[in-house]
Amino acid sequence: MTTAHTVAVLGPGGTGGLLAALLSRSGHRVVCLAREETAETLRSTGITVHSAQFGEFTAPVEADTELREPVDACLIAVKHTTLDAALTRVPPAALGDALVVPLLNGVEHPARLRARYRPDRVAPAVIRVESTRVAPGVIEHGSPFTEIDLAGDGVPRSRLDALAAALAAAGTTARVVEDETASLWAKMAFLAPFALLTTRYALPLGEARTRHREELQALVAETAAVSRACGAPADPARALARYDAFPPGAKSSMLRDAEAGRPLELDAIGGALLRAADRHGVPVPVTTRLVTELRTTAH
Repeated sequence: MTTAHTVAVLGPGGTGGLLAALLSRSGHRVVCLAREETAETLRSTGITVHSAQFGEFTAPVEADTELREPVDACLIAVKHTTLDAALTRVPPAALGDALVVPLLNGVEHPARLRARYRPDRVAPAVIRVESTRVAPGVIEHGSPFTEIDLAGDGVPRSRLDALAAALAAAGTTARVVEDETASLWAKMAFLAPFALLTTRYALPLGEARTRHREELQALVAETAAVSRACGAPADPARALARYDAFPPGAKSSMLRDAEAGRPLELDAIGGALLRAADRHGVPVPVTTRLVTELRTTAH
């Protein structure tokens, strides 16, 4: 993507807003899709980013309530809890030949998107970043990294390479990976124990990993077993080492949602894990208990 391309961003929140601003700053045309009041704000003020990695800057973007013209790629950066409603902003007829790039947690959304859009244009991505929308069009990017793995079984490799090049030129660490299943499960195997444990006990990671060590170890082992059954390699010891290396104050996005009274992505993370375990006959007693307890308290 040495030439300027047109990229739609569905859900210009913490993740989507950051990528929209970076792509705009590096010369691409960006159309953010959001509710009318958010779209109005973005049209008039652009997106302002506060970031140690990328600096302080404001980038102009276009904004609308739905996609009305073909684009080169559409990044889907909403949460699972709002996915169905948000997809009405992206009519399949308007997309044309665009790549559909979901940046969602979980492992089940690619199938849903392939049922709605061209299956050979759905390119699931995994993003590792801590970024928060503090107001419409204002993004605080906290992590010293923004890493994106692009995959897509059946998607033309040249299209994936072009998008990865554009994202890399915009400042992220972007790469194309061969195995979509392995990529999605690698994220899931890290995210699920972190999200379920911190949210169940309403504790940041430091306290959760100390006070509930046995449960964390069990969650990691169970998730790794399900991941392996789904055809994705998993290393429980490495996962535990990663949790131990995280800052003690780290909170999962699910815990942040719980603290703010927002709907939880419990089904997309915990529910999907239990369904995969059930399909493959993998026993996951600790995961089952925590998901059940969270479902009870979430209502």
